[in-house]
Amino acid sequence: MKPIANRIEEIKRNGYQLDFDAVINRAFENYKKIALYAGLMLFVFFVFFGLIAVTTLISFFGIDHLNPENIQQYSPENLTGVPLLIYIGVNMLLSILLAPFLAGFYKMADCAKKDIEFHVSTMFEYYKSPYLIEIGIATFVLLLFNTGLSMLFETNGYVFIGAIIGALISFFSFLTVPLIVFGKLGAITAIKSSFIIVSKKPLALLALVIIALIGALVGFIGCCIGIFFTIPFLYSMYYTAYNEIIGQESDSELML
Repeated sequence: MKPIANRIEEIKRNGYQLDFDAVINRAFENYKKIALYAGLMLFVFFVFFGLIAVTTLISFFGIDHLNPENIQQYSPENLTGVPLLIYIGVNMLLSILLAPFLAGFYKMADCAKKDIEFHVSTMFEYYKSPYLIEIGIATFVLLLFNTGLSMLFETNGYVFIGAIIGALISFFSFLTVPLIVFGKLGAITAIKSSFIIVSKKPLALLALVIIALIGALVGFIGCCIGIFFTIPFLYSMYYTAYNEIIGQESDSELML
């Protein structure tokens, strides 16, 4: 058994200690090192793909049809059958393609903690195999369960329950990507391990996630563009929580 697997088994049997204040302080210190660079990268990325999305919409529908009334008819709640399936499929594909880029924030946080210089290429580190495959599988599986269960409740009139189920899946799986890129676990093993870890201290970790979300949303105050520079705090918090619970492994192969 590799050390990471031993650590997961130990957590499963005995749980773990988590210094709440230390995680917050270390996450914030780490965030200060990456805030500007990560924020700029996120802003450029958003603008670039925003332009691609607008160009694609104009190409398909024409600029004359891009008005609120026409756009509204293509919103998810107004779609059924094949169009709805296409909408879900496109969303899942985009999420899978973007997931390795967002995972780059964890790499940036790791470099900051270790005082290693990071560059633009750092954000694309996990588009390499085997990370791309495992992150893609994990994203697909989680989205499949999240979307499927949410739609099941929503179509039966339980919209609130569907939203709660989706939020719980996201919460219990928030350590999945760090377990893949740092723990070298395969996608399914990482998802299971994330659920195990979070279930041992759900209230403490929920409080940390809420603090991270509040910190990320602070960017909306004053000038909405600030959100690009506060979102990295969320990833810094996730990274720090993972690092405090699991630590780092040096294995070079994924453990499937």
